[in-house]
Amino acid sequence: MAGNITFTMIKPDAVAENHIGGITQMIEEVGFRIVAMKKTKLSEERAGKFYEVHKERPFYGDLVKYMSSGPIVAMILEKDNAVEDFRKLIGATNPADAAEGTIRKKYAKSIEANAVHGSDSDENAKIEGDFFFAADERF
Repeated sequence: MAGNITFTMIKPDAVAENHIGGITQMIEEVGFRIVAMKKTKLSEERAGKFYEVHKERPFYGDLVKYMSSGPIVAMILEKDNAVEDFRKLIGATNPADAAEGTIRKKYAKSIEANAVHGSDSDENAKIEGDFFFAADERF
């Protein structure tokens, strides 16, 4: 059964370009409720821990450097079928392949600077949300 929670981060490029409001508006307009939200900056160590699953991949070092290059906005979102519906909303990793009306089509600059992260499973949504938010930070 699909869960009702997912996790997202607005990435450093989109934060730097003042797209927080536009992205959160798109999220809320399709029925997601923001359960938790914070603006923070990841250290290289913390970014490395978050993306540890990719440690053996060739892009890991660049990803860690990029994700620690500026502030991000982390959010836990709630909606029925949250993970799948959010993946549809954000669009393909490569913004050139993203469908019209998706966050990445509108705000991403490249495969790496693709505006947002979105959990890829219910299990990862819980892990990723717990990485950023304590129980008393969720409303």
